[in-house]
Amino acid sequence: MNARSEGTTMNKPMGEILEVRLTRDCPAVLVPWGSPETLEAGEYAQVTQRLGGTFTVMVNGNLYRIAGSEADALGLEAEAAAAVVTQAADGSYSQQAVEAAAWDQLATCYDPEIPIDIVNLGLVYGCELTRLPSGRFRIDVRMTLTAPGCGMGMMIADEAREKLEAIPGVEEVDVQLVWDPPWGREMMSEGARLEMGLL
Repeated sequence: MNARSEGTTMNKPMGEILEVRLTRDCPAVLVPWGSPETLEAGEYAQVTQRLGGTFTVMVNGNLYRIAGSEADALGLEAEAAAAVVTQAADGSYSQQAVEAAAWDQLATCYDPEIPIDIVNLGLVYGCELTRLPSGRFRIDVRMTLTAPGCGMGMMIADEAREKLEAIPGVEEVDVQLVWDPPWGREMMSEGARLEMGLL
């Protein structure tokens, strides 16, 4: 069942495709090549995925990734994915709390074609924190992709970096794409394999 929106906010179940008409020109990225494009006002788009604050839409048979900041072009509202870390009375941040927030933020990053986050897909190989002289933290992430030639790799890595930089108490973030060990389906969580029908 499809629903059509002319620029109004609609909340639909995850499995239901929402059809909208673009209210303005909208920057997008062609999936899976990662090339930037502009979708024109008035075009119809099917929202196939709305996870982690971003949108995957199909327009004229092609898939595009649209940033949450462009939600109004779809007649929708951006979903906030802010991390919450409580600051101690002395102004410091707990390493344990910041690390938990880092993993939570990484779990809000999704492959635009697969409705499973990069943590449960097994794409994050490491997330290490280092306390800096300022008392804040540096986060170093090692992650991979399901396929080395994926054009969306830098976009997913940049999204992870931006979300980690937004965590209170974080001063520096470095996200590295690595290819060793090669990713395999066995790296997915049990829940992810179940959702993909691989169990």
